[in-house]
Amino acid sequence: MGDPGLSRRGFLAASAAAGVGVTALSGCGGDSDGGSSDGTTTIEWWNISTTEPTKSVWAALAKKFEAQNPKVKLKIVQLENDAYKSKMTALIASGKLPDIFHTWGGGVLKQQVDAGLVEDLTDRTKDFADGLLPVAKEPYLLDEKVYGIPFDIGMVGFWYNKALFKDAGITEPPTTWSGFLDAVRKLKAKGITPLALAGKETWTGMYYWAYLAMRTAGAAAVQKAYDDKDFTGDPFVQAGQHLQELVDLQPFQKGFLGAAYSSPTGQGATVGNGKAAMELMGQWAPVVQADVGKGLGDDLGFFPFPAVDGGKGTITEVFGGGGGHALRSGAPQEAVDFLKFFASEATDLELVKKTGALPVVPAAESAITDPNIKAVQAQLKGATGFQLYLDQAYAPAVGQEVNDSVGALIAGSKSPQQVTESITKTAKEEQ
Repeated sequence: MGDPGLSRRGFLAASAAAGVGVTALSGCGGDSDGGSSDGTTTIEWWNISTTEPTKSVWAALAKKFEAQNPKVKLKIVQLENDAYKSKMTALIASGKLPDIFHTWGGGVLKQQVDAGLVEDLTDRTKDFADGLLPVAKEPYLLDEKVYGIPFDIGMVGFWYNKALFKDAGITEPPTTWSGFLDAVRKLKAKGITPLALAGKETWTGMYYWAYLAMRTAGAAAVQKAYDDKDFTGDPFVQAGQHLQELVDLQPFQKGFLGAAYSSPTGQGATVGNGKAAMELMGQWAPVVQADVGKGLGDDLGFFPFPAVDGGKGTITEVFGGGGGHALRSGAPQEAVDFLKFFASEATDLELVKKTGALPVVPAAESAITDPNIKAVQAQLKGATGFQLYLDQAYAPAVGQEVNDSVGALIAGSKSPQQVTESITKTAKEEQ
């Protein structure tokens, strides 16, 4: 979800009962019979909900579900994005997955499905899944079968500080890449850090390259390059060159290569505390900015990733994804019951009102009050193309190589051409 990533990859949504964290990892999922002598079924639920308010909201929802289902106990394990992904990779190798687990869909989910580790939910969820927002369900559909149920949907765009833009004399958010670079120069000229980046977590830099590839090559070409196992075409090299132009302006905060995303000194906090003018992040950004920093309140604005002059892509093609839950193969009915509970209108209203999530149940859309979240929703509804996070859309090794190669470009150790060659080489090895 990157972090996913919704951190991507990623989503940085959240949940966990107090005291359950990394310590719970020793009892990993799928290896218990779920039953107990008093007739209680224990369901293990793994998610990436580590920031407030989502963490507390999800913990309360878990208690509500338990109250409605007295014979079911939810055991919550929550991990930050990158730790979650590496732990899940290990579990896939072991052939055991948790009863309920976070998924972004796409190529990663496909790998788990191909290994026979994920439950086909097509028939077991039909009574409630049919009513969910179609675009939200797409990442979890494989060969027209349902392998995951979404709990949110969203997109990546620029979150910006209106006051800092005004100080730099920027009257309107840029709509072209050249205009964006001009805005970066204006901010720098005023002594304002233009962008915050969590260089330590390479999925955050991947967003730039992915969007630039979409804007130069067009959204459809980004998936086609993966299918063809060839990223060496000119538009993909140009995407790296455009990113190189940005990097050469030194737009990021001091020490960005060692910065995390959701730490007190990381990317989200840097923007939330007014120390940088922008970040490129998913729709969960305001929640994280306010949790790890002060938050910007009315000074926070949102704008879509700019168009690239002469590119084949358009500003209405969006990059993002959602968070969903999948079940291990053979998961008990109680796990399906939880998915139904989590995809209900009542739960979705809670998520929209209290965590800033975008609704997957159409009836919950009326609960959106935040103007920025409304702007994201409008972009999504008007989208003419949609691309799932690359580190989820592609097979895990390829997605990781995209993140790592782009991270190397940003750090100055790979050229735009080398980025495309490295990704192509990894894609071919996946065959």
